[in-house]
Formats: sequence, structure tokens, C-alpha cells
Amino acid sequence: MNKKISILGCGWLGMALGIKLIKEGHRVYGSTTSPHKMGELESKGIAPYLLAIGQENDRLAEFLESDVLVIAIPSKNKEGFQHLIRAIEQSTLRKVVFVSSTSVYPSTNSIVTEETATIPSPLVEIERLFTSNTQFQSTILRFGGLFGYDRKPGNFFKPGKVIDHPEGFVNMIHQDDCVSIIQQIIAQEVWNETFNACSTSHPTRRDYYLNEAQKVGRSDLQFNEQSENIYKIVSSEKLKNMLNYSFKFEDLMQ
Repeated sequence: MNKKISILGCGWLGMALGIKLIKEGHRVYGSTTSPHKMGELESKGIAPYLLAIGQENDRLAEFLESDVLVIAIPSKNKEGFQHLIRAIEQSTLRKVVFVSSTSVYPSTNSIVTEETATIPSPLVEIERLFTSNTQFQSTILRFGGLFGYDRKPGNFFKPGKVIDHPEGFVNMIHQDDCVSIIQQIIAQEVWNETFNACSTSHPTRRDYYLNEAQKVGRSDLQFNEQSENIYKIVSSEKLKNMLNYSFKFEDLMQ
């Protein structure tokens, strides 16, 4: 069934998601904090809203009259999210996808799952604002490092930057997988869950970034050979099993 879906934050991820959802036949409302992006959203078929989290806006109530809200902004403004949640409670909206990060986990030098204790942080506190609210259903998506298209890992490090933990392991996810996973959560109506989401291949930081640097014509990467190899390997098995999902970009070295 076609839905009305609001995307709070039509940036690198939100814009791509909106375009795909429209192709599926959904109506998409998208927000931006940049007036100059309003025309771009409209040109993609996304109904544009100029909204900033935590600020009073007459159009917020209209924006939230949706079947699903996807929150795809990097803000750690807890008070802003509390304001947003109060607005959600006053709306007809009852389903939320909150895009979070695997940075909430400590580096344990082992595999981490959704059951692993998180690091105290503003992001974890914001997650709990959503998961503890009983007036609507929320699913939390903890994405690994984001890459794809104009976001090239070979350019993540500025010239002269020394890369720590070269024998540690990476946890990455391509934009196409991010979009597809959100689409599947909405389509399958999977709510009140927390998922890790990153490719199940985990090359070392040395191997991965050397490989990616070669793709963009760089040969200047430097590694800190004296740094302790602190890492975590993020498991996405729960997501793969519950959504029956196969990653499009499974082997990060290809």
C-alpha cells in the first residue's frame, strides 16, 4: 500500500531515500534547513519543508501528518528532539525510523551486537527518547560508516593525516544498502526494534583504505604503526535474519 512518508533531513541519505520511495509510489515530504535546497527537493518530486529541529514552525504539524517519519539528521540536540517528540505526540503519526550510528558501541576488540552495552552519549539518550515513548512505535537503525557515490572512503583522510589502528577492522555500509534497509522496514512493518546495519565483511583499516585510496588515485596514506589496534566488529545478523536481507555491497574489498 502506498504511504505518505516524511523524511526529516533530505541530505546525502535522505534525498536518495526520498527518490527511491517516490519510485515505489509513495508520497514523500522532505525537510531541509537550507532555503536554496527547496527547489531541488521539489524538482525530485519531494514536497519541500524548511524545518530546523527544536525551532517553532507553523508547518511542522503538517509535515508530521504522515504514515511514517524517517529521521535522518546528524543532530545531537536532545532538547530539539524532545520538542519534536511532543509534536509527534500531538499528530496522527505513529511510526518512526530513527537513523543512529554504531558509534554508540565501545571498541571491545570483539563482535558487538544489539545486546552489547552502549557508551553513555547524547545519541544513546536520544535513541531512548524514541524507544521509551509508548505513543508511537520506533525502530532504531545503527548504521556503520557511510559511503557510496560522491562519498568515497579513499578521500576520508586529508593529506598528512596518520591513520590509527591499521590492523583494526572497519564497519561500513553503502548508501544503496541504507536506502534498501529503510524501504524494507517500512514495507514489512518492522517496528519497536533496534538493528545494526553494516556490511558483514570487515577488512582491516589498512587493507580497506589502501584499496579505496587506489580507486581515487592516491598513494599517500600513512598509518600509525605504534597505535594500539582498538576495534569492534559490528554484527548485522539480527537485521539479516528478521528482514531476510542480503547486502548489495557485501564484500567491501570488491
